[in-house]
Amino acid sequence: MPTKLILIRHGETDLNLKKRYCGFLDIAINARGRKQAGKLYQRLRDEKIDKVYSSDRKRAVQTAKIIFKKRKIEILPGLREMHFGIFEGLTYKQIMKKHPMVYKKWLKDPYRITIPEGEGLPGLKKRVIASLTKVIRLNKNRTIAVVAHGGVISAFLNHILKSRDFWKHIPKSTGLSVIEFRKNKPEIKLFNDIRHLN
Repeated sequence: MPTKLILIRHGETDLNLKKRYCGFLDIAINARGRKQAGKLYQRLRDEKIDKVYSSDRKRAVQTAKIIFKKRKIEILPGLREMHFGIFEGLTYKQIMKKHPMVYKKWLKDPYRITIPEGEGLPGLKKRVIASLTKVIRLNKNRTIAVVAHGGVISAFLNHILKSRDFWKHIPKSTGLSVIEFRKNKPEIKLFNDIRHLN
């Protein structure tokens, strides 16, 4: 029996809606985000899930509580979104106005450029891999659900795919990705599935 990892991005927040970088900011999901999570609850309610984990940010915990009603949710701070430093809380337009040089460089190669006062992508990747590797090790041959963030999920998928295309692997709000591990070998079965929202 494989170890099955279900990765879920949190529901929509007002900052997502306004295209602002959330990062470490601790904000709640909005009404639409709650609706998205409710739809995913309907989709997953008959699925046998052994353990549920969540990032410690409010938006992830709230999403997890809606999808996995009455389930114990284990909080893992290592699954927090990337710290966007001087970009936190700002829109793309505002960053382009305030920090055009560093922003353009970062968009072009986020693995090489660290946002001032923020966290580099290699740092994010390292902590996410450490957190999820531990989760997988502790839950061999079980089905685990993890509610986290776009950057977190992308960093882990890039690690599996040996890719550096950070932007390509960011799922949408409540997007579902499934990875199965057989003899420690990962296979991506699903990426950013949002059928439940249609």
